[in-house]
Amino acid sequence: MLFRVMADEPLLTEDDETLEDAPRAAERLQARIDAPGVRLDKALAETFPTLSRARLQALLAEGAVTRDGQTVSNGSGKAQPGLYVVALPPVAPATPQPEAIPLTVLFEDADLIVIDKAPGMAAHPAPGCETGTLVNALLAHCGDSLSGIGGVARPGIVHRLDKDTSGVMVAAKSDRAHAGLSALFAAHDIERTYVALTRGAPSPEKGRIQTQIGRSSGDRKKMAVLRSGGREAITDYVVQQTFGRPAKASNAPLAARVACTLHTGRTHQIRVHMASKGAPLLGDPVYGSGSPAAPVRAAVEASGLKRQALHAAVLGFIHPVTGEALRFETAPPEDMLRLEALLSEL
Repeated sequence: MLFRVMADEPLLTEDDETLEDAPRAAERLQARIDAPGVRLDKALAETFPTLSRARLQALLAEGAVTRDGQTVSNGSGKAQPGLYVVALPPVAPATPQPEAIPLTVLFEDADLIVIDKAPGMAAHPAPGCETGTLVNALLAHCGDSLSGIGGVARPGIVHRLDKDTSGVMVAAKSDRAHAGLSALFAAHDIERTYVALTRGAPSPEKGRIQTQIGRSSGDRKKMAVLRSGGREAITDYVVQQTFGRPAKASNAPLAARVACTLHTGRTHQIRVHMASKGAPLLGDPVYGSGSPAAPVRAAVEASGLKRQALHAAVLGFIHPVTGEALRFETAPPEDMLRLEALLSEL
């Protein structure tokens, strides 16, 4: 059986977190092989069809193949039974190119730019999403004025929103602004409030969620609330409005609009925290376990929402160069507004 394993690395989509420009981790392919009498390179090529025999011979020569933890390098020798692991070196990121993608600019000066990111736009290029990102748009809009601290693939990027999360983001145009903004995010000295539409509503109607968040032991591509390990995550929330009441005795609302204020910026923090309260975000394909009530499901379909219902509505901070207090607030995009209007009719 073939397994594809990614070494531990930061997820490429984060609701809101300071970026560390860590190198991309290598990918590992592993499978148990029992092919007596077959040349090793041939057995590997049959087991890992995405790799050519010539590619595998090069990987063998580089010491990138192990059997039961021991390096093997002789591709012409006979394959011995065991667990084989092929370590594929990380692919160097391509230099992103400017793309004339319209941006909603809320503020811009010589040091930074604040935009209202549309849903469906990734913050920066990543495997499988090399174009159409905010970085591509910023390169076209700002030219060579973006800060280079973020590296070739992430110029100007100091924090990020999930691809399918909309809302206010700031990017650095100068290195001094980049350093200052990174310090603000690291110290959590930023005002960040999101609007979420949830299945049901968290209880009580107002509160603080303070947990440890880390990778899920069951799915390394997901985050989860952990009993031990992980990193501290703090979210304050307020239920602003509820929608619909079921006919049964629970009297719990069918859906809600919830304002979530971040005091930390962990990967998928709001999505994980709302799910932990039994109120996952509507439309969330990862953490939205279970189906909403039929009227809510119909409203989601009618609204055209194809993503998690999450919008970064407020971003406030002290300008790292001028010292000016800046605060930006935007309304959710049309898909969330349509859904909220439909929910209001329940």
